[in-house]
Amino acid sequence: MQYWEKFSKKNMENKYLTLENIIGTIFKDRALLENVFVHRSYLNEHKRFHLQSNEKLEFLGDSVLSLITSVYLFREYTYLKEGDYTEIKSGIVNTKSLAEAAEKLNLGKYLLISKGEDKGKGRMNTNILADCFEALIAGIFLDKGFEKAYDFVLGHLFKNKLEYIINTKSYLSAKSRLQENIQARYKTLPVYKVLVEKGPAHQRIFTVGVFFKDKKLGEGTATSKKEAEEKAAELAFENKNAL
Repeated sequence: MQYWEKFSKKNMENKYLTLENIIGTIFKDRALLENVFVHRSYLNEHKRFHLQSNEKLEFLGDSVLSLITSVYLFREYTYLKEGDYTEIKSGIVNTKSLAEAAEKLNLGKYLLISKGEDKGKGRMNTNILADCFEALIAGIFLDKGFEKAYDFVLGHLFKNKLEYIINTKSYLSAKSRLQENIQARYKTLPVYKVLVEKGPAHQRIFTVGVFFKDKKLGEGTATSKKEAEEKAAELAFENKNAL
């Protein structure tokens, strides 16, 4: 092995050492760890780079994360229903949550991105960070196995946050929470009515009101009735003291 090859390998090991110490995982496959951080834009400027983009790892990580979430909820929250599991997964496994977890680990620092992406604050881009976090899950899974990936997700994504989401029921949509709130207090349900419907068939705009005992609690406008109802429910929650 040539001197520069030894130096390059040593340099790469040092580059990720801080991160590996934080997550408690020292990778056996150094190239796999580096691959976690290769954004496709980097390859546009480095055609002969020895690794592909992290997109395949991100794809695998998404599936592994979904399984980890399902297993954890099944093990720890046996009293919840299947529908609750689905809502909770949506509440914790989303771009915003993943990007926040990536920021805490400072993953943006390690990203290999194009000069254009770098200038455009690509290291803080929520989509890029979320994808990188999922790629890291896949990397840990491939290098260390499911249990190590499971522990990583629990420690760096679920910790404190998932329990809060479940205890406060913030995983529920505004519409579901409003319904639960009114049903618990008054043994009845809110009613949603389309107030205005306009625009061509392929571009309809709906304004929906949510009512309780003929009193309008909130109003929302969107391109679908479902979204308009959700917005109306959100506004109703702001006015819930008026019930």
